[in-house]
Amino acid sequence: MGVPIVSLRHLKVMGTKTGGDDEEAMHVRRPAVLLLSLAAVLLLGAAFVVFANREPRSANASAPDTAEAVPASTPDLPAESSPAVGALFLDGAHYCTASVVHSDQGDVLLTAAHCIHDGEGGDYLAGVTFAPAYHDGVAPFGFWTVSDELVAPGWSTSSDPDLDVGFATAHQAGATKPLESLVGANTLATGTDFEQAITLTGYPDDSEVPAVCRNTTTRQDTYQLKVDCAGFPTGTSGGPWVTAPDPKTRLGTVIGVIGGFEYGGDDPDTSYSSYFDTDVQALYRQTAARA
Repeated sequence: MGVPIVSLRHLKVMGTKTGGDDEEAMHVRRPAVLLLSLAAVLLLGAAFVVFANREPRSANASAPDTAEAVPASTPDLPAESSPAVGALFLDGAHYCTASVVHSDQGDVLLTAAHCIHDGEGGDYLAGVTFAPAYHDGVAPFGFWTVSDELVAPGWSTSSDPDLDVGFATAHQAGATKPLESLVGANTLATGTDFEQAITLTGYPDDSEVPAVCRNTTTRQDTYQLKVDCAGFPTGTSGGPWVTAPDPKTRLGTVIGVIGGFEYGGDDPDTSYSSYFDTDVQALYRQTAARA
């Protein structure tokens, strides 16, 4: 499939949190920091890299780690949001969403590739921090430095929308416990069914509380998932798609993140995700090994 065309309706200036004329300056619908030139995207067309054994599976889903960490405490979050989900910040403003996934080290983050890497011709973003359970201007667990970012070669070389998934680690100076022990973590699953009931969470740029929605996913394309959920505009990129969340801990199994086709979607009421297959599992294992 071709590299997605980015709608100008969702362009946004770095660091701003309001709409208006600023939205015509930089893309995208979900993050405000992708530096990829629109003109280059239109000219480059359908180039992408096939990244190892891409056949989707509809059964026998695998989760690299099956133990689900339980948060030490659950802050007073709105709308049943999970404490393992938080906002990514750059230059003092939140611009994307990320979540904690289970690992032995307890510090692995999951988000969209375009939230941490510019894509074709670009590089990893510097100075990103993560605020788990962020709401109403409060970061109850503080800010965590994002490092060890990792995206697939198909994203870094050609902005392949089927590989719009990224991992990183989170560390906090002076912390005596890993992040996962404080906020809990979802487990990562790959090769799952395309139709599943999920809880979707993301941080709109113009809101200080996360948006939360429940619906059933469908298959958009060979390596793309789709879900209809109203109110997921700029800033919600990287938001996790979680199945079977525990009513008490709000943690479950993550099968996608807002991203992929049209950088997550050109319509705030419809979201997309790259399909989690063996490529995503390989990225996770590489990140967990160096966390």
